[in-house]
Amino acid sequence: MTSASQPLDINLWSQNHLARVEQALSQWVGDGAPAGLGDAMRYAVLDGGKRLRPLLVLAAYEAVCSGASASAVYEDAALRAACAVELIHAYSLVHDDMPCMDNDVLRRGKPTVHVQFGEAQALLAGDALQAFAFELLTPDNTLIPAATQATLCRLLARAAGSAGMAGGQAIDLASVGVALTEAQLRQMHRLKTGALLQGSVLMGAVCGHAVGAAYQALSDYGAAMGLAFQVVDDILDVVADSATLGKTAGKDAAADKPTYVSLLGLARAQAYAQELLAEAHAALAHSGLPDTRALGALADMVVRRSH
Repeated sequence: MTSASQPLDINLWSQNHLARVEQALSQWVGDGAPAGLGDAMRYAVLDGGKRLRPLLVLAAYEAVCSGASASAVYEDAALRAACAVELIHAYSLVHDDMPCMDNDVLRRGKPTVHVQFGEAQALLAGDALQAFAFELLTPDNTLIPAATQATLCRLLARAAGSAGMAGGQAIDLASVGVALTEAQLRQMHRLKTGALLQGSVLMGAVCGHAVGAAYQALSDYGAAMGLAFQVVDDILDVVADSATLGKTAGKDAAADKPTYVSLLGLARAQAYAQELLAEAHAALAHSGLPDTRALGALADMVVRRSH
């Protein structure tokens, strides 16, 4: 077993874990769905995206277990949680891109689902992906304890619903052309983007049986890293082009949406991202967990990414 004091090759670590996630998603998503629905579901999920949320689930699980207390049952629970959170993320993108929301035509470097399959099929694909996420968390004939299944479902539902992603999106839609305070903008982003990222960390922690101070530290890490992700997203919307982003650049400014760049300016937004990164690392340092290298490296990737 690699020592926690040695450097972690995060690219190799990510490749190994992503291979498991991709294989599972390819096996599970859209299987048996009728009338072309499965094709739209698979188009929305497969062959694209950074898969940050699944990686956070698996990194948090491993940080708590550190290889010693891992079991096949909870390995399965963690993989299912990783796939479930990606399905929720994918469904949200399908719906966000539709004409009634952000009306976007490019996602992950290819036409959005409603452009490719039509609005009705896109709406159904998103609905089906959301439902399937919870089906994955509650498999038939499993040794995963019912209490663990229920906790995972509750964490994911809360992160995705009115107290999380959907609530944040509602604030976002209501804030076009509105001058928000920094506190209001932070709350919007903590819900819209941060809640699902933090929820990913907590789902991994639950699969690894984290309790007490370790669970709280991982929650604090997820909150800081989740907000940092959106701050960097706001920055990239200004400084990157559409080809690099794989989605339409400059759309926030064009839509007159409040962002960290519009509120703080580019330099201050960049500095704030670094402050949040430091908060995330500090939370890991106080977790008492023996090996948080993957979580630390993922936080670094979030803040230093170019797309």
